[in-house]
Amino acid sequence: MNKFSHLYSKCKESNTSFYFLLLKYFYYKLFYNKNIFSHQRVEISGVVNIETDYNLKVGVDYVGFMSSSDVTILNIKGKLKLLSDYSIGRGCRFDIGENAKVQIGKGGYINANTKLIIMHGLKIGDNCIISWDCQFLDDDFHEVHYENKKDSKNNIVIGNKVWIGCGVKIYKGSVIPSGSIVAANSVVRNQFNIPNCIIAGHPAEVIKENVQWD
Repeated sequence: MNKFSHLYSKCKESNTSFYFLLLKYFYYKLFYNKNIFSHQRVEISGVVNIETDYNLKVGVDYVGFMSSSDVTILNIKGKLKLLSDYSIGRGCRFDIGENAKVQIGKGGYINANTKLIIMHGLKIGDNCIISWDCQFLDDDFHEVHYENKKDSKNNIVIGNKVWIGCGVKIYKGSVIPSGSIVAANSVVRNQFNIPNCIIAGHPAEVIKENVQWD
């Protein structure tokens, strides 16, 4: 009961229809055995491909510049695995390809208007917070040929307790180590291996080490 009273309060402050949320919750529970709480402007394709035993909020949490008319879209042809309760912010767009797997660890959240276009793999560790207007993209979609081209990995890996600032773009093969901060509007294309650092710039590089954040 406490879960629903908390959701009612959250719905009031975020312009979410509580009655629609309950209706959709019982639909997802009855037909898919999933605890999904969604805003009225949420479109989910591939609910069967969501692997979780926990509560998932979609489009309910929002930031002040979002509207109740903003659409959140999850197109899941591959797998989306969640290891705890999770919140996907309003206006987010997920496109997870048929052979792709996205795994998100315990705790954390994804804020508004963030895009995940994943055709291979994305692993996000525990307690990661991802700000608004971010983009994760692990495929070029067009092959580019040139002399001495090096093979590159596609999968993106985010460690534990990583803070990704607003407007960050993270591309294929990127690795961000645990405890790190990625500064706003950075463009990440590299594999970093120094934990507890600040990564910033275009292209992104380590600008400070031995940092802690709360």
